[in-house]
Amino acid sequence: LSKHIGADTDVPAGDIGVGAREIGFMYGQYKRLRNEFTGVLTGKGLTYGGSLARTEATGFGLCYFTEAMLKANGKSFDGKTVVISGSGNVAIYATKKATELGGKVVALSDSNGYIYDKNGIDLDCVKQIKEVERKRIKEYLNTHPEAEYHEGCKGIWTVPCDIALPCATQNELDEESARALVANNCFAVAEGANMPSTPEAIAVFQSNGILFGPAKAANAGGVATSALEMSQNSMRYSWTFDEVDAKLKGIMEGIFEKCDSASKEYGKEGNYVMGANIAGFQKVAEAMMAHGIV
Repeated sequence: LSKHIGADTDVPAGDIGVGAREIGFMYGQYKRLRNEFTGVLTGKGLTYGGSLARTEATGFGLCYFTEAMLKANGKSFDGKTVVISGSGNVAIYATKKATELGGKVVALSDSNGYIYDKNGIDLDCVKQIKEVERKRIKEYLNTHPEAEYHEGCKGIWTVPCDIALPCATQNELDEESARALVANNCFAVAEGANMPSTPEAIAVFQSNGILFGPAKAANAGGVATSALEMSQNSMRYSWTFDEVDAKLKGIMEGIFEKCDSASKEYGKEGNYVMGANIAGFQKVAEAMMAHGIV
């Protein structure tokens, strides 16, 4: 792989099963083979060129996009019940930011099942279980017996909520689950995983007037902060957590504005899937034309 990647070529980052440890292994081998220190991989450890806020970026970015979407439609996280699937990096930090924005996250899941805590998820407990002990989410009940654990992660979408944030994996939210969310008066869904909603589920959301933030826009916070990490590597400089977080927030709000503007310009106001597709296509097409590729 070292022959085909580079700071000005292609820059890989982590994903499911590939965290800072695996990035570190690859980065170490890249340095050994190429004898150079460049920002060729992102999600690196802080001791060798990583960026503060990169770990939190996808979850935080999802909530910044969602908050912008809600605000544009006269709503907010404040006082709302939130269901988030998953309990990995994206879900944990989406839970943290949604809570900071005034929401109450009541459910999280893993591949075995989901927990429901009507009092609101104790995030410190979840982080201990998942990031330190690396155990299953059902361990939550050992310290929170008032909570519920249910086998099978799909059932999480039957938990009544105002806002749903699927942050686990592709195609986790199908048509049946979408109809369950609609029946329980959910009014907003934004994707933190890569394409977690099936096309049939998206059709249900759109036909029922649910605000829907597609993954290609809503979960861009990770790759956006990878770009910020590359910028810091190029400068041989490190920004503070707050500086990176502020830049991330601005980027995500800008992405929503582009989706919103495109949906309005092309007569599909509120259709953020179409808005994201059009805005993304236009950006690429205009660059290609400027390069003489028509």
